[in-house]
Amino acid sequence: MIKKLTGAVACSLLATTAMSAGIDRSGQFLSPIFEEGNYAELSFGSVRPDVSGTALGAASGDMAGDYTQMGLAVKTQLNDALSLSLIYDQPFGANVDYPTGTGYAFAGANAELTANALTAIARYEFGNGFSAHAGVRHQSMDATIAIPAVSGYQATASNGSGTGYVAGVAYEVPEIALRVALTYNSEIESTHSTSESTTTPLASTTDTTIKTPKSWNLEAQSGIAEDTLLFGSVRWVNWSNFSIDPSLYRLAVGSALISYDNDSYTYTLGVGRRINDQWSVSLSASHEASAGGTQSNLGPSDGRTGVTLGARYTMDNVSISGGVSYSKVGDAQTVISAVGPVLSSFTDNHVFGAGVRIGVSF
Repeated sequence: MIKKLTGAVACSLLATTAMSAGIDRSGQFLSPIFEEGNYAELSFGSVRPDVSGTALGAASGDMAGDYTQMGLAVKTQLNDALSLSLIYDQPFGANVDYPTGTGYAFAGANAELTANALTAIARYEFGNGFSAHAGVRHQSMDATIAIPAVSGYQATASNGSGTGYVAGVAYEVPEIALRVALTYNSEIESTHSTSESTTTPLASTTDTTIKTPKSWNLEAQSGIAEDTLLFGSVRWVNWSNFSIDPSLYRLAVGSALISYDNDSYTYTLGVGRRINDQWSVSLSASHEASAGGTQSNLGPSDGRTGVTLGARYTMDNVSISGGVSYSKVGDAQTVISAVGPVLSSFTDNHVFGAGVRIGVSF
């Protein structure tokens, strides 16, 4: 039961991180390391947010661009106790594009941030239900941004990379499909040559240091009846220590380009059900609490609540999983710095997500 059900559960995660706090995208989950034997998977997700607001009677238009997510994992079982995994994901990102000609103060602003990570991780099973996993994660990131309302500000941050680590423990009782896993993801620091310009005219090229935040993932599951699995997770991310602070933007505005006042907690709870030897399904709900206060115009949301439906079809050693989700994005207010302390209001927004994963045991 555990193998057939957790595939549907894991695939549903592809669609649940849309519009999460900060620039969180993948959730940094490590489910492939718990697959049986030798295993490889390829995943693809598509996210379509619809986020808009108003200020001073002007509507922003939909400012959240669609984006895709890719993932790849390979796990090799070296012996009964030791396995090695290599996981590629896109843990952080942003895609902002305010339409032009709306009269909204941030009209024409756009930003794109892309991060790619490769994690090499070893897992050792002690034979009494306990196991430990640890590894290194190498991450690269680049970004571009334009904010016409701030003296025609534009910036390009070159690709920079850094290395961090992953460590965790797990406890399993296969007879009842029980597993509890706790994983720590360290900060990763990278340095980016950043070219900035304004219409004043001011221009500079300096180094910008970015530290993506540390986080904890707690995941749990257990059989609660024949062919039925209860699962859940809690993710904490240290966003309060994160910022992107290029020098010319700080000189022009007096603050960081992106920063957050609060850490985030994301909760997921769901149930999986095996229908027969080929099919299993899952249904889950997720919630991220509102932080309050004002939010960035580059991320005008405050919390979210969503539901995800997942399914998995297994044929011999191949599995195909899929997930679809709908999330209600939390209402938010942002400061329109170009006109002073006027607040914009972003309400009644939502996001759709879908994902597919193909797994092969060998």
